[in-house]
Amino acid sequence: MVEVDGGETSWRFDRSFLTSNWSCIWGRGCLGILDEPSPELGQGCCSVGAELDSEDESRLLSALAATLQPDQFEHHADALAGGIFADLDRMSTRIVDGACIFLNRPGFTGGAGCALHLAALAEGEPPLDWKPSVCWQLPIKVDWSEREGGGEVATVRRWRRDDWGAEGETMAWCCTEGELAYAGDRPVIESLAGEIEAITGPDVFVELKRKLAG
Repeated sequence: MVEVDGGETSWRFDRSFLTSNWSCIWGRGCLGILDEPSPELGQGCCSVGAELDSEDESRLLSALAATLQPDQFEHHADALAGGIFADLDRMSTRIVDGACIFLNRPGFTGGAGCALHLAALAEGEPPLDWKPSVCWQLPIKVDWSEREGGGEVATVRRWRRDDWGAEGETMAWCCTEGELAYAGDRPVIESLAGEIEAITGPDVFVELKRKLAG
């Protein structure tokens, strides 16, 4: 583990993952998270709805969804008819035809993949500013605990099968297991630099990069 003092937060980082060549292979052989390998569905980890972490995130998602047009969002009509949320709590996205409502399926003329992700790119903005945090953070997982004497400890690591809960027991594949997704041309600290910095803040991120390079 690499440790960085962030003042009120002590950060611990999984060096082996951040220096690995893991890369998201959605659309390039990703097997998905169903009980059977299903690369042809193009669902990746979107077979389940996104769990939101706050009311603020829920409100932002609702506002962004309202900007999507039918040629960007395959399930635009479903969103108009029944909303984007799974229930009245508005803390998770709906499942439509076996996957998240925001997932454009293969063959959709506006482009396959997350409608929010695609819309962000079209606007020249980072997808992490549009997508639920659980979506843009994957496969990064942060475990929070209290620090002795006050403050918090944040442990940043790769997502594991058991982090999916009961669903993880039946998944045919988890992208951080095996070798299939470890095929990138850069280490994770570079390929996911924007996501990691968004989690830690710029000061901690700069120190983390210095320590990994040392």
